[in-house]
Amino acid sequence: MKTRRPSIALIGTRGYPYVYSGYETFAKELSERLVEKGIKVTIYCHKNLFEHRPKQIKGIHLIYLPAIETKVLSQLSHSLFAFLHVCWQPYDVVLAVNSANGPFGLLTRLFRKKTMINVDGLEWLRPKWQGLGSKYFYWSSKQATRFFDLIINDSVEMQRVYKKEFQTQSSVIAYGAEPRYSQNSELIKKWDLQPNSYYLIVGRLIPDNNSDIILDGFLQSSSEKKLVIVGDVPFQDAYAKKIKAQSQTSDQVIMTGYVKESDTLAELYHHCYAYLHGHEFGGTNPTMLKAMAYGCAILALKTPFNDEMLSSGKFGDFFNKSIDSISEKIKGFDLHPKRVTDLKNYSRLGISKKYTWDHVCNQYIDAIYGLMDIR
Repeated sequence: MKTRRPSIALIGTRGYPYVYSGYETFAKELSERLVEKGIKVTIYCHKNLFEHRPKQIKGIHLIYLPAIETKVLSQLSHSLFAFLHVCWQPYDVVLAVNSANGPFGLLTRLFRKKTMINVDGLEWLRPKWQGLGSKYFYWSSKQATRFFDLIINDSVEMQRVYKKEFQTQSSVIAYGAEPRYSQNSELIKKWDLQPNSYYLIVGRLIPDNNSDIILDGFLQSSSEKKLVIVGDVPFQDAYAKKIKAQSQTSDQVIMTGYVKESDTLAELYHHCYAYLHGHEFGGTNPTMLKAMAYGCAILALKTPFNDEMLSSGKFGDFFNKSIDSISEKIKGFDLHPKRVTDLKNYSRLGISKKYTWDHVCNQYIDAIYGLMDIR
């Protein structure tokens, strides 16, 4: 029987309630549910991202630490400071996200902390991490398997990769999403959009999300619809500049930048003609989960991870990594609106039990108590 209230620390996100990317959504949805279940939660936050720094929100304890604010060191340095701090605190379990933090598990191991890490995707294969960056992520992922008590993968395919590459056992706990329906279609008029008048991309402007290839394929298709690209990067680079410059060659392409208002972003999902997903190296991708939960017709890059999420085409369609393939698929969607409607009507069914936040939370609770060996 579970006899006492455990405490956990969450390290590796930007903080709470800073909901921007998948990590922050994960932190929000998981921590709020853990608190409701009677678990004490502390989240380590990027000090520079928060103008106001309350010590507690919704029962979640918040600690603000600085970071070395450069493109490469910002997140890594903040995590290091958090790991150094957490070693001296009486938390029962430390939960980290991002395999880049793998080496820091040595610190918590020395202090005999119970630990688990959600390693996320195949960072060492991402184009943005070439050379030393790629080598570091492969090495750090391996260190995670050495120093953390429990490795968490977010998909069966990712579990297979870790077993093959690092000869390690892991648990599979997916990310979550909750089905949602349109509440205020007026919000998309900010960009002079009408329902079903546009294709949608959501994600950071980084090479492994393949927004450049999708943009080229869209333009080649001569679709009469618009293409809305939601996202940006915190540090400008050549790849992001290339996409922004290319988008200016057509009046049909709209770049919104970051859309931080969750209701507005949800309405953009709800009313797109189809959602285009080019993410290549992740496991259970949060943006595609939202597309499924929000009732989008999905056209995704063909990868083992996307294939697992869409049940081999049951809840969406696929394109290959080429401009011609994307162009032909968009032409097909434009010519067959009934198929697009059928995909929209069916996509929410893909949010099975394993992709609900309540189920995800229960799996983490089992993992926490398992590490504490409380029954």
